[in-house]
Formats: sequence, C-alpha cells, structure tokens
Amino acid sequence: MPFVPTDLHAHTTMSDGVLSPEELVAVAAARGVRPSVADHLSHDVASAVKSVDGVRAYLDELDRHPVLRGGEFCWHDSLWRELPSDVVSRFTHRLGSLHAIFLPSGERVHMFQRRFPPGLTHDVYMDAHVENLERMAREMPVDVLAHPTLLPLSLRSLPLETLWTESREERAVDALARAGIAFEISNRYRPHERFVRRAIDRGVRLSLGSDGHTPEQVADLVWPLALAREIGVKDEELYDPRVHGTRARAEGVGTRA
Repeated sequence: MPFVPTDLHAHTTMSDGVLSPEELVAVAAARGVRPSVADHLSHDVASAVKSVDGVRAYLDELDRHPVLRGGEFCWHDSLWRELPSDVVSRFTHRLGSLHAIFLPSGERVHMFQRRFPPGLTHDVYMDAHVENLERMAREMPVDVLAHPTLLPLSLRSLPLETLWTESREERAVDALARAGIAFEISNRYRPHERFVRRAIDRGVRLSLGSDGHTPEQVADLVWPLALAREIGVKDEELYDPRVHGTRARAEGVGTRA
C-alpha cells in the first residue's frame, strides 16, 4: 500500500481554526493525508477548550469523525495536570507546546507577546527556553513536542541557527530522547535542518504537523515530509500513534487518578 502521511497537528473551530471537523477531514482527504485534530486545550489560549468537562465534550465530538484524537497542551498551563486518567486514555496522542516559558525570576514570557522584557538578553532568554523544554520533557506526559523552534515574536527575525546553538540543540534532543517525545517537523514554524538531523542522530522520532488553522494550511505536509525523506528517514519511521502508541496511556503519569 502507498504511504499515507498523517497530520498530527491541525486545528478546528473547536479552538482557533476555521474548519469544522467534517471540513478538516475533507481537506485532508483531498491532499491524500490522514487527518487528526489537535485543538488547543488550555486555560490560557483565548479560543481553547478550557476545562476538564470541556475536554470530555471535545473528545466526544472527535469520536464522531474519522480522525485521530489529539490535543495541544501548553507547558505553562495547568489543564494537562488536571485531566483524570479516563480522559487521558481517550487521546490517540498529545502535543506539548512551549507557548510561554518561565524565566529564573518567575516572570513569564509568551511567544506571542510583542514586547520583549527590558534588559533580557537573547542568550539569557534562550538558556531559559531550553531549561523549560527540559522540564517539560521530564514532567509532561506528551507524545510530540509541537513546533520545537517557536520563539517570541521579537526573536523571529534572527537566524534560528544562531539562537539555537549546537549545545542548546544537544540539550533539547537529549531531553526528548530520554522522555520518548517526538520532534515535530512543523510546516508553520519550520525548524532548521541541523536541529532535525541532530534529533534523528540522537534517536528521537520525527512527527509531521501542519499546525493548520485554515483550508490552505491544514494537511499541508509537503515540506515536512520532503525534509524527513531528504535526511534519510523512512516513511514508516515517522511517529504514528497507531503504531508507536502514546506515552500518556502507557505510563499513566502526570494525570490525576
């Protein structure tokens, strides 16, 4: 059978996307992609599902559609810690996102805030970012690190290879490898090739994600799949929760009983 890539990161009208689940399925089918829904599940995202009961209703709705049942959780938010095990077991996969990080002072820096904290150097910020990633990998029972190179707005004009020094990349992939978390090749926030290769060399599995919110974005995996193939990853080695399972269900960690 020909390989069918899976978009493990796409959004619907249940959070901040513009497509209904039915429309998302149709768009993915037209692109020859297996669909999943991974909407924002967080107290801290404006259009997200914000409660345990809301997550139950979200999963009930996904059960009505031929999709993998994902969810995107914010590391800095508490909702992922509040989910009881019966809710966690219904996900096919969960994504963890560094939509905000904590500085050593306790101050929070959000990836979408327009003002960078005064006096904060890029190096100090990046070291704190990697420290938060390491903590996330230790504590958060997710299967995929979403958009690994997402950074604050004020840093996005700078070269990723400069901000993500090789030592920072090493720390990041070591943390993911120890935790068994996949590295997402995001079509929206595209990682640089050196980082992706380093993840592969460390034994970290790759996943494909459009991070799509619109019909033009959802299930567009052309670039992520091409990069994975270019660096020698076999299609069957890409993370697939139906094949490789889910950490949350297997380990039962990080959730309420």
